Formats: sequence, structure tokens, C-alpha cells
Amino acid sequence: MTTLGGLYRELLAAFRIADLPTPELDARWLVAEATSLRPTAITLSPDSPVTAEAAAKARSFAARRLGGEPVDRILGHRAFWSLEFRLGPATLSPRPDTETIVETCLALLAERDAAYRLLDLGTGTGAILIALLHERPGASGIGIDQAADALSLAALNAADNGVAGRAHFQLGNWMEGLEGEFDLIVSNPPYIPSADIAGLEREVREHDPVLALDGGTDGLDAYRAIASGAPRLLRPGGLLVFELGIGQEEAVAELMRHAGFEMLGPARQDLGGIPRALAGKRPG
Repeated sequence: MTTLGGLYRELLAAFRIADLPTPELDARWLVAEATSLRPTAITLSPDSPVTAEAAAKARSFAARRLGGEPVDRILGHRAFWSLEFRLGPATLSPRPDTETIVETCLALLAERDAAYRLLDLGTGTGAILIALLHERPGASGIGIDQAADALSLAALNAADNGVAGRAHFQLGNWMEGLEGEFDLIVSNPPYIPSADIAGLEREVREHDPVLALDGGTDGLDAYRAIASGAPRLLRPGGLLVFELGIGQEEAVAELMRHAGFEMLGPARQDLGGIPRALAGKRPG
């Protein structure tokens, strides 16, 4: 008979042999998902029997993890900003670094109940826009993406997190065809130089969509397009907030200044001390 604790130890041993970076955490989450139990059950009830079906499911998850697939991709969901987001092949998995972007936007949109209009370019799962709408109940927003599958998933995530009535998602190439004035434009754009993609870690290279990674020859193509077009869609005093890749602050700040933005101090650092969120204001 397979027990909960035995199944966990089986996966843990395999992951340790494979030298995965977080074997205990990976095994715990995958066993919990396969058995439809909370992760704490492994500690509290290790002798509980596991059905053959659940054990087979956990072992199939383990095979995928050993093949390089990230745990959150296997689970099909990930927590971000204390909210839960569904994932799909057309979306990035929202990462803790990106919470720095949410923190920056909220600090700039200081009035909790104001009727802010938000625009999220390259929305993916909708994580940034949905987190902002969750914290600013008077706000509404539009999420743009070039992948129709991502937009379908973002709409489901908005519904799951109670903001569907204030979030609209549409297919588009950055700002093409958009009209109106926004209080904030935010983007976590593709920023990896094309030549660097082949050298990314396996979990990213093989499982994240290239469309969301490839930033062109120098990694700055999306920043150029957005910075140059954003003033047309921002009200006077409106805000532009970018997520940055490592070492990109100076180059992106120069693009923003060239487009007429007043920079709002240095980039906010993420928990690893990397400059991550860069903000500018349209004068007026």
C-alpha cells in the first residue's frame, strides 16, 4: 500500500538524485496536487493511504519535473500578490520579482477608491492588471496581448479574482488602434536579447513562450515602441511603469526621457536588490 508519506519520500529521493534546486518543496506540492490534499497533510497524516490513481498521477508529475518542466507549469496555477492565477503555454508564470511593479504602481496611484484608468501592455495571465484592480476597487483597465490564448486565460483569472467587471482584455500589438486617456500604462515586456535566449535555464527556455521573452537584438525593442507611443494615450501627469531586465535601467530611462517623460527617481529594487521597476510621468 502506498502512503502519503511514502509517496512524498519517493519523489523527494528522485528529485535529490537529479539535483533539483528545491526537491522538498517540489515533492510536497506535486504530491499535494495529485492527491487533492493540502501540503500540510503530508506532515500531519503521513500514514494515510493513497489511491493507485493518485500515486500514478504524482509519478507522472515527477517525470515531467525531472524532464525540466517547472512545478507551477505542472500544477497549472501560481500564486501572485496573494491571488491565484491559472497558467497556460501562451503566458509567462508571474514571478515574485514582478510584485515590485505592483508595489510601484500602487504607491503612485495613492487614492484607493479613485476611478483610475489602467493599461497593461503584454498582459499575459493578467497578473499585474488584476492585482492592481484588486487593490484599487474604483479603477478599471485594459490588458493587451498578441496571444489570443493568453487573453482567454487572463479573462478567466479576472473572473476568478473578482474583477471581471472592471477588466477588459483585447488582442493587439502594443498600443495600435487604442484611443483615450489613461492614468497609468504598465508593462512587463519581453526584454531578453535574442542571442541570449538559447542560454537561458532549461525551465525558461523550453517552457516560457518565446514571444514573451525575445526583446530583439539588444532587448529593448518593446521599450522603444511603448515609450514612444505612450504619451499619446496618457493624460497630462499620467504614469508609465516598466519592469526591467538586469542592467537595463540606464538605457530604458534614456528612452523614456527622449519620449518626454520626467523620471520619478531611480528604479525600485526587487527583493534580490536588482533595479526592477522604473517609473516616469508625462509632464502637464
